[in-house]
Amino acid sequence: MVSRLRNDSALRTVSGPRRPGQRGRRRIYGDGRIDLAKRAGQRRGWAAGTFDLYGKPTTKRYKTFVATWRPAGGAIRVVLVDEPTGWVAFFCSDPTATAADVLAGVANRFSLEVAFRDLKEVIGAGQQQVRFVWASVGSFHACLWAFTMTEAWAWGRDEAGLVAHRAASPWDDEPRRPSHADKRRAWRRELLAGEIRAALRAGSSEREMLEAAERLLNLAA
Repeated sequence: MVSRLRNDSALRTVSGPRRPGQRGRRRIYGDGRIDLAKRAGQRRGWAAGTFDLYGKPTTKRYKTFVATWRPAGGAIRVVLVDEPTGWVAFFCSDPTATAADVLAGVANRFSLEVAFRDLKEVIGAGQQQVRFVWASVGSFHACLWAFTMTEAWAWGRDEAGLVAHRAASPWDDEPRRPSHADKRRAWRRELLAGEIRAALRAGSSEREMLEAAERLLNLAA
């Protein structure tokens, strides 16, 4: 497990080797207390490395060591990173992990956090106003499937076509990766275009055109 570590976490040192003739299990937690702020403030121990983060090589100044932490149940790998805004601490429950493993895991967590944000803010998961428990469960499942199906629909499509709506916003012309909201709007445009083409096909009755117009008006409203 890889996660952020609080700056005031109660870390301990690793226990020393057992004395000759000592019985019982080796102690899990050492006697010394580790102050992350003091460790980060020390000039010695810092190293610089280039890591593959967010799809590109990134140079980081870091410091790493093994400590023990009760919430993790024993030894952990701690990585301090010197950022422009100040140092930050991360940990991995595997003490044999390298700094590259920890930082790559932290970078991969960002995509999960973006997915959670899109589920709540774009899809609206958790905002359903339903009365019964199973209705709430079903609504949440519908949101998850809507998110998954949108991502599957946009998987093999050209990115330029997914952000075509930005042509109406000349101030937002910077190239960037399409967000989930971009993919959702692009799929909605395609579905609406299909509705309009079906209503405007040769031989469409007046009733079919009125029904299509009513559906489009309800979506717009």
